[in-house]
Amino acid sequence: MQTPEQLKMAELIVDVLNLEDVAASEIDPATIMFEDDGLGLDSIDALEIAVAIAEEYQVHLSAEDEGTREIFATLGNLTAHVTQEVNARPAA
Repeated sequence: MQTPEQLKMAELIVDVLNLEDVAASEIDPATIMFEDDGLGLDSIDALEIAVAIAEEYQVHLSAEDEGTREIFATLGNLTAHVTQEVNARPAA
């Protein structure tokens, strides 16, 4: 079961990667995104997702950061990280 934030992130992923055979609402938040039995994404997909997240949320994910692999592991991890970064911003 997805949270509203996870659904929004799943929709962004499906849209950015043109995953025509994947319904955003059916992506399990715990599914490993980069394994063949998961979504089967690759490093180019991760880059495209990172660019879309930067545009949509103004959250920048760097390949050099040690935690990036864990952040991108699942929809749940990715959504939690982006939400945490957005909520950590000082109020304007």
